Amino acid sequence: MATYNLKNTLNALSNADNQHAIKGIMRGIERESLRIKPDGSISKQAHPKGVGCALTNGHITTDFSESLLEFITPVSESSTQTLQQLKDLQKFTLEHMDDELLWPISMPCFINHQDDIVLAQFGDSNVGKMKTLYREGLKNRYGSMMQAIAGVHFNISFPETLWQSLHSQKQSSAKLEDFISDGYLALIRNFKRELWLISYMFGASPALCSSFLQGRKSDLPFKKLGKGTLYLEVGTALRLGNLGYTNSAQSSLRVMYNSLDEYVAGLKKAINTPSDIYGSIDDYTSAEPKQLNKNILQIENEFYSPIRPKRNAKNGETPTDALLRAGIEYIEIRALDVNPFSEVGIDLEQIHFLDVFLTYCLLKDSAPMDWEEQARSTENLDTVVNQGREKGLMLNFNNEQRSLESWGDEIFNQLVDVAKWMDSAYGVDYYSNTIKRMATWVHNPTLTYSGRYVEQLKASGLDNGHYALSLAQKYKQSHDIASYTEFSKSWLEQQATESYQAQKAIEQADNQSFTAFLDTYFRVS
Repeated sequence: MATYNLKNTLNALSNADNQHAIKGIMRGIERESLRIKPDGSISKQAHPKGVGCALTNGHITTDFSESLLEFITPVSESSTQTLQQLKDLQKFTLEHMDDELLWPISMPCFINHQDDIVLAQFGDSNVGKMKTLYREGLKNRYGSMMQAIAGVHFNISFPETLWQSLHSQKQSSAKLEDFISDGYLALIRNFKRELWLISYMFGASPALCSSFLQGRKSDLPFKKLGKGTLYLEVGTALRLGNLGYTNSAQSSLRVMYNSLDEYVAGLKKAINTPSDIYGSIDDYTSAEPKQLNKNILQIENEFYSPIRPKRNAKNGETPTDALLRAGIEYIEIRALDVNPFSEVGIDLEQIHFLDVFLTYCLLKDSAPMDWEEQARSTENLDTVVNQGREKGLMLNFNNEQRSLESWGDEIFNQLVDVAKWMDSAYGVDYYSNTIKRMATWVHNPTLTYSGRYVEQLKASGLDNGHYALSLAQKYKQSHDIASYTEFSKSWLEQQATESYQAQKAIEQADNQSFTAFLDTYFRVS
């Protein structure tokens, strides 16, 4: 039924009035990367001064720690431009890092102790101190090692012309704003159902340094390599599994995606419900706070999800309030490992695949998703994370066993149709070429990112850390000789200067104590 309706939708969108409706996809990328010392260990140095203030520079900032950089591109219709912008941001930052390097993979470098991971600092303003205290809370709740994992976030929005065409085609009586939100939620449900495919294709974290475990035991069937490398022979993405961005405290959160009100209500309940696990940790009302509050989630951003509905918030507005105000504006994909084969962490062919896959998730039927089905999608993801390249692997398809190959073939058969339509609209052939090439990965797991990574790691004869360090050195040399293309060096320097001025203005504008500031924030939210 889903395939039939997808074909009908594509046929309707292929007529003269709608054939170009898909043109105008907008994208943005956020790439995280640890700063490391020349020996491959984590940097303990402060955020590089020359790149600006982490609080107010909208393109170069930090995530959890001072060493975990985050590069943020502007929104653009051109994928090539976005990648060039990302390259310029990283080149500029490397020029201000002395002899430090950018770690080129998701799982962290050698870290002797979690206290070597210095919390990100954002200045003396109330909002800056709130950001650091939030990270202190993450450290005390989950430990800092998990927060040293890096990823790539892919943001996408579809053009209003497509939404108007679909609105008309489906003869919807809903306001366009509500129709768009419902459409993005339908996309999210389908993405979650087939998220395992993203892990299979682009999972690139099958190995880690044993220091990451810090003495913890793991039931995973790790093999050893060199002095301190652990890897999964047929695994794909440890970052997305039980060792990565998951935690048992959130496993019971019933955040659902069948309506915007349902989604927001689930998150708001979590940020307003006291936690039995974290209730003993001092919060901001204490003399020496160790977390923002004692609720299940300190703030909404603590909710770990591979995909999020988003809207740009106004000053002082929470993410969920922004969604309630004007609906979903774009989607944030958080399931991508750093691509170790790209100097910027993601490549053009990945973007082409994501364009097609996410359009497919939007256009195909998307029934409501109950909690049991969400649990099945998580079960499938876990299976692929740990053994995705195992021959004959079976997944749970509507409570029946189905091979990864069979399910993958079905998905790619539908992606072919979507890619053909998109090629026609854009007057290109790269969408079809990408899908045709990647379809072969379903039956040949050595072509996947994790398959290639394990093969190259073994062939190198190096530990995972030394192999990643060699990539970091290679990419630094590439950035060193590259020219700025989208951002000039002088413009980036101006952004850095202005970010310090903006930080100072924020600090000078504070007119209440930190405690009073948080009293107001949590009372409003």
